[in-house]
Amino acid sequence: MLESLGSLTSGPWIYAVIGVSIVLDVFVPIMPSGVLLITAATAAAAGATNASANVPDGFAQDLPDLLLLAACAATASLLGDFAAYRLAWRGGERLDRAISRSRRLTAAQERLGSALSRGGGILVVVARFAPAGRSVVSLGAGAAHRRPKEFVPWSALAGITWALYSVALGYFGGQWLGASWLSTAVSVLALAIAGTLAAYVVRRPRTSSPASNAAVAAATSSTA
Repeated sequence: MLESLGSLTSGPWIYAVIGVSIVLDVFVPIMPSGVLLITAATAAAAGATNASANVPDGFAQDLPDLLLLAACAATASLLGDFAAYRLAWRGGERLDRAISRSRRLTAAQERLGSALSRGGGILVVVARFAPAGRSVVSLGAGAAHRRPKEFVPWSALAGITWALYSVALGYFGGQWLGASWLSTAVSVLALAIAGTLAAYVVRRPRTSSPASNAAVAAATSSTA
């Protein structure tokens, strides 16, 4: 059935739909932006399979569309993150009180602030894969008034990493398993597994390893 959607990536509207869904996903985490991105990439695999039985040639032919799809997704991810970041920055006392009532957001603020101050913004990249992790990190960074140069580059890297991973899952899943809804489901499952692992890393207690204890102690002593 996906073969009939092989022209998805050739229409400009699909980029707009995916871009809007990814921007809004930071505010409404239940939006299926990852599913849409993987489906579009799988549709590109369907077009490549129909166009040529030679996979390398098909991949080379579809590479510009795949890169454009990934670029659109990464850009939309950064725009959504920055919108949430600025919203939380300007949220005022009402938003601060709402965040203080959320144990999850408060913990994320503490971890994120410590990580960013040590140049460890890789947490932003990992959280991009976790369910609602993008929302928690972006709002937490804004509410904590982290400087843009501490947050934006890591947010951009997170968007690029997530977009490339999702597009690769959809495209190569379609190549290896056939361009079908089954391959799309398997690719989405792989994205969900990555999200589960990311959520574990983000929520892992700080005392879970000697290295993390030492890093927190160093950050505490430096601000004392």
